Amino acid sequence: VKQPVEQPGEPGSHGPEVPLAERQDQVFLGTHVATGTGAATVRATGRATEMGRIAELLAGATRTETPLQLQLARLSRTLLLLCLGVVAAVAALGLWQGRPVMEVLMASVSLAVAAVPEGLPAVVTIALAVGVQRMAARNVLVRRLHAVETLGAVSLICTDKTGTLTTGVMSVRELHGADERALIYAAAACCDATLDAGGGPVGTGDPTELAILAAAAEQGILRAEIERLAPRIDVQPFDPVLKRMAILRADGAGGPSAPATLYIKGAADHLLPLCQAGPGGAAAMSAALAEMSGRGLRVLGVASRAQPVDAPIAVEGLTFLGLIGMADPPRPEAIAAIAAARSGGIRTVMITGDHPITAYAIARELGILAPGESPAGLVYARATPEDKINIVRAARTPSAGNAGQIVAMTGDGANDAPAIREAHVGIAMGQAGTEVSREAAAIILTDDNFASIIEGIREGRTIYANIQKTLIYLLSGNAAELMIMFAASLAGLPLPLLPLHLLWINLLTDGLPALALVMDPPDRDVLQRPPRPPEAPLLGARQWRTVLMTGALEAAVVLGVFLLAEGAGLAVARNLAFSTLVFSELFRSFAARSPDRTFFSVGAFTNRSLLGVVGVSVLFQVLLQQSAWLCGMFRIAPLSPWQLAITVLAGLIPVTTLELSKFLPKSAG
Repeated sequence: VKQPVEQPGEPGSHGPEVPLAERQDQVFLGTHVATGTGAATVRATGRATEMGRIAELLAGATRTETPLQLQLARLSRTLLLLCLGVVAAVAALGLWQGRPVMEVLMASVSLAVAAVPEGLPAVVTIALAVGVQRMAARNVLVRRLHAVETLGAVSLICTDKTGTLTTGVMSVRELHGADERALIYAAAACCDATLDAGGGPVGTGDPTELAILAAAAEQGILRAEIERLAPRIDVQPFDPVLKRMAILRADGAGGPSAPATLYIKGAADHLLPLCQAGPGGAAAMSAALAEMSGRGLRVLGVASRAQPVDAPIAVEGLTFLGLIGMADPPRPEAIAAIAAARSGGIRTVMITGDHPITAYAIARELGILAPGESPAGLVYARATPEDKINIVRAARTPSAGNAGQIVAMTGDGANDAPAIREAHVGIAMGQAGTEVSREAAAIILTDDNFASIIEGIREGRTIYANIQKTLIYLLSGNAAELMIMFAASLAGLPLPLLPLHLLWINLLTDGLPALALVMDPPDRDVLQRPPRPPEAPLLGARQWRTVLMTGALEAAVVLGVFLLAEGAGLAVARNLAFSTLVFSELFRSFAARSPDRTFFSVGAFTNRSLLGVVGVSVLFQVLLQQSAWLCGMFRIAPLSPWQLAITVLAGLIPVTTLELSKFLPKSAG
């Protein structure tokens, strides 16, 4: 559009104080022309264009480590210090007791082996990989592995409106007139667009006209039939100042003096004053216009008049036919997804360039705004790319009394890309999204469905819960091993377990069940739980109590078996202690699936991998007892069948105790 001469304060002004969406006399790099022709003056190039400013914002956006990465780093430092402290204490104790240096060294090495959860890196990687596979089945494509878990920590979803929460396609939502069929016919007769044969508001031309033609087609009114039965005679293209367009059509084949009908559509508030009357009177139509606009609908007025074919178009003596309310409708699945997010303690914030009235109406329809709820902090209208990135940055930044939010940002346009990159989890639309937004994102929705984000959050929370329960399982076993070795050293007893025993336990009978635990399916109430606080550690006070109490229970059972069997010889006693700990660890994996629900309540067959792993590991431990060569390598004596049965029964004590404890009342925290 050729740039008009501006007057200060006019709507055509394009100064920085005018919102980007209201600069009606400008076109921008990347704009597609839907209809019409015109000339434009180049005002800016390169970085000075709006697209260039977006590129600069994108380059300035930052990525930080994910919550899981930070928590694992803190936990690793804690475990390292604990390991060094215990090893140093045992070494000092052994030397003070006058033990041989080699024996002290052996005990220290054994403790170091026992203290380190060797399977943890593999567990985390496999958990994330399994999450990627599950999310791909739900149309969520993960581009950065750790985004899988971070999505489960999200407490705030910032989202663009058009194409994300809505269909991105205008449609007729409401007709208001005495004769709705005559109303939609007149509107269709005043259109230049052309629908595709596939149906729906898809074709060539202005999106508003495509929506009108689609609504007319649903009532059997086809544009091709209008052109055949009422040929076009004259047209006044849409005038952005007058905010209307008009088409004169002949009534039949006609002649110079034959009758014709002038059809006009345009902004209802501009068109209504030009009409003689409307259905129910001008006052009633004005009230309907105000009510429809208040609900966020884009309202068009339609009018007509009869005139001779050879008469020029004259906008006078018009009959107002009614109002057409249009909107980009919300995605039905988005409404349910936003409700599910709210029930899980996740706030959804809509950021759009639309007019505030439209934005608030759509937010209420989607459920982002509850009845009577203020839009402050939940709906941002007339937002620019800078606004979007600043909103995300402010939400994620800790402040006094606020640890900051874990923020997901989703959108489909190039103007969303900087905020997508700035968020903890950037999400782009795979179908309607631009290449720029997809490159900036960590996650891509292949079906452009907002509801897929909620499914991704379900998987993310499941991954975190599985990593947490697996870590508790591993550390409980390591704690038991540490307590066994430390207590034996403190009491001056021979070492109940040798380094090779601990390696066997950690790599086979701990590692394999741990890998199966991270594949646990989601709990049925995982989305009803509030998001975890960003500052919360991976293991809180309750989890550490579980680790220490479980470790103490296992250590007590194993030491008890070792002391009772000491009279049968050190090789037999070590084998009894070794096998008891192996079976105890394997059986305890069933109790580790949930801190509150029993194995049978969770579902005995919902994780068949765990059943298979435990079965195979038990078989390996039994076969080890039958091989004299392996027993010699492990420096143990083979067990008789009844001795092996004792180790199995003793190994059942910890898991039985843990399962029964789940029926006891739980204290807070």
